[in-house]
Amino acid sequence: MENVLRPLLVLGGSLVITLLVGWLVDLLLRRADSRHHETPLWGLLRLCRPPLQVVLCTALLRASFGQLRIDVVRDNRDAIGQVLTLVLIGATAWLVIRVAATIVQSSYARYATSTRDPARVRRVRTQVTLIQRVVTAVVATVAVAAMLLTFPAMQSVGTSMLASAGVLGIVAGVAAQSTLGNLFAGFQIAFGDMVRLGDTVVVDGEWGTVEEITLTFLTVRTWDERRFTMPVSYFTSNPFENWSRGGVQMSGTVFFQLDHSAPVSAMRDKLRDILGQCAAWDGRDWSLAVTDTSPTTMEVRAVVTAKDADDIWTVRCAVREQMIGWLRDHHPYALPRVVTSPAVLPPGDHWRELTGADHGRTPPNGHVPTPDKAPRTGRG
Repeated sequence: MENVLRPLLVLGGSLVITLLVGWLVDLLLRRADSRHHETPLWGLLRLCRPPLQVVLCTALLRASFGQLRIDVVRDNRDAIGQVLTLVLIGATAWLVIRVAATIVQSSYARYATSTRDPARVRRVRTQVTLIQRVVTAVVATVAVAAMLLTFPAMQSVGTSMLASAGVLGIVAGVAAQSTLGNLFAGFQIAFGDMVRLGDTVVVDGEWGTVEEITLTFLTVRTWDERRFTMPVSYFTSNPFENWSRGGVQMSGTVFFQLDHSAPVSAMRDKLRDILGQCAAWDGRDWSLAVTDTSPTTMEVRAVVTAKDADDIWTVRCAVREQMIGWLRDHHPYALPRVVTSPAVLPPGDHWRELTGADHGRTPPNGHVPTPDKAPRTGRG
């Protein structure tokens, strides 16, 4: 009877205690969340209940499994203890990572709700994301190292590993030079405020939005849904355009190549009407002026504004499309034209030499009649 009750007490007691503690923690967090609505920390901490329960249950089993009077447990005591220790270390690392992520997300949420500057919010979001990744990497590394040290073979070689740590560090530093460069570049981007999540950038002639920043690479999503994945060291060693730096508001230009007779004043009135009907225009500024001229055309430039890069593209396309349509329908003479005129033939003697015609007397007026046949080109 004891061989049946003891395992039930050990296993069932561990499970009951785990569930009870989890329920009490969740109840306390719900009450704290209901009292402090302005702080999302307590509500987010409820997400940490699963790893907490795993840690608690594993710790209870690790401490009490030796009380089981079962032959299988007695014969495999060391192996079971090793497995429970590994599970406990992994669950503890999971709990630490979850708690750190919860605190970081709570801090970012409070800052985002209290700050109205989008640029600062994106900067803090970038820094918070990288800090969370660093904490995850450090905790995971420590957890793996702790798991390895639980094996007797790893403990025996610990002294030799520490003795050769200097040499291994030098070798690893040389071998992972590019990786370490990207790692430090990631910190430089995060805390140097060079580029942030959500920034509009132009890299290698491609326009896009920064979608993801990690410790080693950065992803840019272009307007046509393509993704460019680049090492973060590229942004610390090469020039690039950041259209969101210093604010997201932008000014754009639209150029028209028109005839010299184009009605510039009427085009200004039409541009004002077009912008008044365009929802993407932010109403800050607009202008239209002749900026250049050539013997055949003149260049007219329209300047428009918008709240961000996406809207400035929409405004420019709308102005270009509607202005060209208006000129085509109401002022077709303003569109550029190609002027042609009849070609003047060379003097008579030179014409005969080119065409191979018989030499004769040039008429007094110097006009050479057009031959019946086309001039010879040498192709037969």
